[in-house]
Amino acid sequence: MMDKKLNREILRLSLPSILANISVPLVGFVDTAISGHLYGVSAAAAIGAVSVGSMFLSLLYWNFAFLRAGTGGLTAQAYGAGDDRTAAKMLWRGLGVALAVAAVLLILQWPFLKLATLVTHASQEVTALAQKYFLIRIWAAPATLSLLVFSGWFVGEQDSMSSMWKDLIVNGVNIVASIVLSKFIGFNGIALGTVIAQYCGLLFCIVVAALKYRRLLSSFPLKELKHAFTRDELLPYLKMNGNLFVRSLCFMVIYLGYTLIAARLGDQLLACSSVMMQLLMLFSYFTDGFAYAGEALTGRFIGAEDRPMVRKTVRYVFVWSMAIATLFIGLYYIGGVPVLRLLTDDANVVETCKSYLWWLLIMPPLGCAAFTWDGLFLGAARTRPIRNSMMAAMVAFLVLWFGGELVFGPSMDLLLAAYFAHLAARTIWLTACRKQIV
Repeated sequence: MMDKKLNREILRLSLPSILANISVPLVGFVDTAISGHLYGVSAAAAIGAVSVGSMFLSLLYWNFAFLRAGTGGLTAQAYGAGDDRTAAKMLWRGLGVALAVAAVLLILQWPFLKLATLVTHASQEVTALAQKYFLIRIWAAPATLSLLVFSGWFVGEQDSMSSMWKDLIVNGVNIVASIVLSKFIGFNGIALGTVIAQYCGLLFCIVVAALKYRRLLSSFPLKELKHAFTRDELLPYLKMNGNLFVRSLCFMVIYLGYTLIAARLGDQLLACSSVMMQLLMLFSYFTDGFAYAGEALTGRFIGAEDRPMVRKTVRYVFVWSMAIATLFIGLYYIGGVPVLRLLTDDANVVETCKSYLWWLLIMPPLGCAAFTWDGLFLGAARTRPIRNSMMAAMVAFLVLWFGGELVFGPSMDLLLAAYFAHLAARTIWLTACRKQIV
């Protein structure tokens, strides 16, 4: 028998996240489209530069994804237990860590960029543009890392609307600012538009916290914040987030490997790989909405010590996620080529990508369970299985690529097969560990 109340809660939490997430690939599409139509710059080089420049930033930011993931599950459990003081502490401590990390990243930006450039085998034109992109966007680090904390905290507080508006503001400003600024200052306008958008999103979150959550946050006064960083308080926090840090490193290896391998295949296939990744991620932004709902509800019911509702949440979230997966198989089959033409008017890039569109049909069934389990395990604060699943995924990606390269030689098909192998490994591992939360 269907639980209508639980279904309404899942939809209440997931639909705003999905609506906001739709704008995320739109930003990528717009950046790719702007790059593909810039006057005086090769379309393939500009698209590749945005991909490589974003990869440099991801090298930094992915390491600190625990700021969102670690905050969300613990805050949701505090919400379920009715513990406002702990919920407030999660936000203050997360923001403190985020700003400290951002300061370090700004100090180390030049040596990091030089090191990252050394291991990138892109063309000279792509590398030069990617460096410009990175050196502008890095100044958004304080806002970017703080937004990770707010994202997790809003999920934990079951506040999908504030999270939605935050994402819509960031992504909406990003699109408009990047388009306008690129008209005046060319390629650099794409990165500057992102910086402006990040700080607009942070300003919104501060206003929401000050107005909507003033009473809750006052339950943990700032003068007591030093107690949140004592050894006894910090060690459990760091242990849990240490697992998520390792998870992030594995993500980094996979996505860095994907981009670096594509760069070795030439500018044309690098541009194609960037476009394909944008299309692949489109599905994840939809199913992540249900993963976030699962995270919020799992944490909430664990905090309330209601195990039957935890099990029911897992079942219902998977039903919704699989429905989205089925829908996207059809959408990829019908709309792949038209979307390619929206992203670039470079006929060579379009024709190259058309040869690989069939891979998109594999993404929904393989990715659905991986993304959904991630959210459910994060809500339960079970970070060790998440860490281990990503280690297995990294091994699967590397073994398939390097083993396949020895046997068949490097190719775009082999790169995509390695990417999908990592999704399969995550799904298998977390499914095997499901009894830890149900």
